[in-house]
Amino acid sequence: MSMVINSYDSLKNWRDSEIDKHLTDSAELNHFHDTVMKNVYEIALERMKVQCGEPPCLFSWFLMGSAGRFEQAIISDQDHGLIYEQSDEKSNEYFQKLGKEITSGLYAVGYPYCDGHVMSSNPVWCKSKREWEAQMTKWLKEESFESIRFLLIFYDARVLVGEEKYVSELKQKIHDYIETKPYFMERLLENTIHVKKAVGVFQQFLTETHGAHTGSIDLKHSGFLPFVNCIRLFALKEKAASSTTLSRIDELSNLPAYTAELDVYRADFEKLLSYRLKQHQKSTEDYDDVHYLDIKELDKAEKKELKNLFKNGKKLQEYTKSIIKGKMQ
Repeated sequence: MSMVINSYDSLKNWRDSEIDKHLTDSAELNHFHDTVMKNVYEIALERMKVQCGEPPCLFSWFLMGSAGRFEQAIISDQDHGLIYEQSDEKSNEYFQKLGKEITSGLYAVGYPYCDGHVMSSNPVWCKSKREWEAQMTKWLKEESFESIRFLLIFYDARVLVGEEKYVSELKQKIHDYIETKPYFMERLLENTIHVKKAVGVFQQFLTETHGAHTGSIDLKHSGFLPFVNCIRLFALKEKAASSTTLSRIDELSNLPAYTAELDVYRADFEKLLSYRLKQHQKSTEDYDDVHYLDIKELDKAEKKELKNLFKNGKKLQEYTKSIIKGKMQ
């Protein structure tokens, strides 16, 4: 970004005017999102400095969800959190205010609020290092559906600003827990293995039957999640350091157990990313819209390709179940 931008309004105008230049591929688009979000952070921090002074300690601001995995669509909602070094009243107050400022800033610039409140404005996702460690231990020991969901969300964290080690140390706690309690991998599997079917037994598309997206396929839940969820489980099992699906596949492919299997799935996931980008360059008005494909707009070759991608997602799920349950060691 060559120009100085010091307000959310001017940043939104810049984002809206520039985004069309970054639709050539998913990586380029996500680099653009990173640039915009870093600028939101910088504006938020400057506002905090005026109101409350400099940050009282070191910290990390990290992304999760599709942003953490470097897989955002043209429009993506917010998924982010804060970890800060000191656990005292001054630090708590400062970073809770910063978290709210970042969250409102992202919304002003064009990133919808997360329906599940996975944002720095939520105290669950904005804590001191010590409080985060206690929360992580609680989630691990509870092993409830919600706690495991939070763990899986956090595992996609990618630091955008600040201390990388704070996030990596918390991820290590998850790895350590799995090492002492291997059965926990099956609990993680149970939380992620059920996804929305997109192709029926007669090879017909199972489209939405009512609402605004009638006749469309939910590409996020039927197409992306089988790949995202399964590769994340392998990353957990093998202690892979990467947070993006493609980089996790690359890292896992260096292990003999996965080399032959995962090559085809990398190509499939890249197709899904490029396919979504191509289909939704014209659908930038609503966050929900970018996740749906209208079958009537697809030609015969595209329909065949999509069915193969969904089929391979199902194969990956079966392969994952066999690995996690120890049938293919």
